[in-house]
Amino acid sequence: MRSKKMTGGLERAPHRSLLQALGLTREEMDRPLIGVVNAHNEVVPGHIHLNTLADAVKAGIRMAGGTPMEFPVIGVCDGLAMNHEGMHFSLVSREIIADSIEVMATAHPFDGLVFIPNCDKSVPGMLMAMLRMNIPSVLVSGGPMFAGSARGKGVDLITVFEAVGKAKRGQMDQAEVDELECKACPGCGSCAGMFTANSMNCLSETIGLALPGNGSIPAPTAERIRLAKHAGMRVMDLLAKDIKPRDIVTEKSVRNAVTLDMALGCSTNTVLHLPAIFREAGLNLTLDIFNEVSRATPNLCKLSPAGSHHLEDLQAAGGIPAVMSELVKKDMLHLDVMTVTGKTLGENLADLKAVVTDHEVIRPIDKPYSAEGGIAVLYGNLAPDGCVVKQSAVAPEMMKRTATARVFDCEEAASKAILDGKIKAGDAVVIRYEGPRGGPGMREMLTPTSVISGMGLGSDVALITDGRFSGGTRGAAIGHVSPEAAAGGTIAYVREGDRIEIDIPARRISLLVDDAELEARRKSMPLVRKEITSPLLRRYARQVTSAAQGAVLSAE
Repeated sequence: MRSKKMTGGLERAPHRSLLQALGLTREEMDRPLIGVVNAHNEVVPGHIHLNTLADAVKAGIRMAGGTPMEFPVIGVCDGLAMNHEGMHFSLVSREIIADSIEVMATAHPFDGLVFIPNCDKSVPGMLMAMLRMNIPSVLVSGGPMFAGSARGKGVDLITVFEAVGKAKRGQMDQAEVDELECKACPGCGSCAGMFTANSMNCLSETIGLALPGNGSIPAPTAERIRLAKHAGMRVMDLLAKDIKPRDIVTEKSVRNAVTLDMALGCSTNTVLHLPAIFREAGLNLTLDIFNEVSRATPNLCKLSPAGSHHLEDLQAAGGIPAVMSELVKKDMLHLDVMTVTGKTLGENLADLKAVVTDHEVIRPIDKPYSAEGGIAVLYGNLAPDGCVVKQSAVAPEMMKRTATARVFDCEEAASKAILDGKIKAGDAVVIRYEGPRGGPGMREMLTPTSVISGMGLGSDVALITDGRFSGGTRGAAIGHVSPEAAAGGTIAYVREGDRIEIDIPARRISLLVDDAELEARRKSMPLVRKEITSPLLRRYARQVTSAAQGAVLSAE
C-alpha cells in the first residue's frame, strides 16, 4: 500500500508515533488510509452541510475496511464574490484547490481519496487533483439546492439578480425584491439551476468519476447521505481492483462528457474547466470539439436559466442516467468506458434500468428542444482563438444580429451604464480587460447580464467580453473572447460605435472594421495595464494561459 511509505517498517516508528497522537491504533494504521477531502466551510451555502457528508463518507470507508483521514480545502461562493474585487480570486482558487490537495496527498501518502466538493471551482479543482494524483478515488458532491417559491412561482438566485434590473425599471417594488431575497435560496446546496456547480457535478457523473445520482440528488436528503456512504465503500473496491482515475478518463469518456454537456445545456464555464481537467490526464481538449459535438447533439433539457425547470425536476425525471438513456437510442455515447462503480457505463445503465419519467424535463431524442447542443464556440476577427455562448439560453431574435459596440474597460463601468439606462436596444456591451491575465482572474459577469435581462433588454442587447459568465447567465452573452485584450487581442481595439456582426448558427463573430484600420489602431491604442496590488494575483497574471486553453497555469 502507498501509505506504507508513512507507516511501515522500523524506520517509520516516528511516523507511527505521530499517528498515534491522533488517536489511531496500530490496527487502523495497518488498514488502507483514505484521504477525505472536505470543502466544508461556513461561508458557502453549497458547502455548509458538507461535514454531514464527510461523516457519511468516513462511515462507508470504515464499513469497507479502511481508515479515513479528513483534511480541508478552500471554497469560494461565486455569488457572494460577484461584482466586486473578490471575483478576481474565484478562478484562481481552482488552481489553489488542486495544488493544495497535491501537497496533502503527497506529503501524507494516502492509498485512496474521496473528494467532497460542491460549488463552482471546488469541483473542477478536485477533479484536476484527482487526475494529477492518479490514485483510486471517488468524487461525491454536496448536491443541488431545492428551488425556492415566491408568489406561486419557482425561483432561484438568478431570479434575485434579475430582480435588480426589474426594480430599477419600476417593474418590481422593494417589497417583492425583499420577498425574493428570503425565498429564492431555501437552504443548503449548490444553486438550483444548471449553473456552473451543478453542470460540473453532473459532468463528474458523466465522466465516470462520481456515482450515478451525484449531479441531481438534492442536497438536504437522506438519499444524498446514502450516496456519500456508498462513495466511501466504492473507493475501497477501486483500491482492491487497482482502478485509478486515468483508467476511467479516456478519449471516449471525454467525448461522453462533451455530449452530455450539450444535451443538458450546461454552463459556458464547462468550456473553461473540461480542458483544464482533461489536461491533467494528458488529453488535449480543444474548443473545436465543443462545436463538433454540439452540431451533432440535440439539446434535451432547458433547466434554469434557459427554462423553468431545476435540478430537483431533473432528478425526478430520472437524472443523468435518464438523459443518457435517450442519447443511447441514437448511439451517441461510448458505453464501454469504465466508471467508479467498477463497471462500464453500459453496465451501469442496464443495472439502473434508466428511463425518462417526465418528457417535459428531459425531451425524447426525436423531439428535442433544439437539434443542436447548448453551447456554441464562435470564431472571427474579434475572436481568432474562439469565444463561447450558451446558445440554448439565447432569444431567437439574437441568434443573428449586427449591433453597435458600447465599450467598457471593466465590469463596474458597464454595470453602472446599464443601470443608468444608457444601454439601448441594438447595442452590444463590450467589456474587456477582464480576461484571465487582464482581469486578472477572469471575473464572471452575472451582474450586467442579469440586469440586462431584468431591464427587458435580453432580446435586444448582446454582451461580449474576454471575461466569463456565471452558469446562471442567459441571453446573447458571449464570453471567453480569445486572445484577450491584455494579450493584444482584437477586443482591445474595439471603439465606441463600431459595428459587430454576431451569427451564432454560423459560429461567427466579426468586428466590421477593415484590416488597415485595425492595424492603425494597434499602433495608436496602448494596452491598458491595471495596477495589481495582490501578490497572488500578480503571480497568477504572469503564469495564466488563454481561456482557449482552459486558463491553466503555465509550467514555465
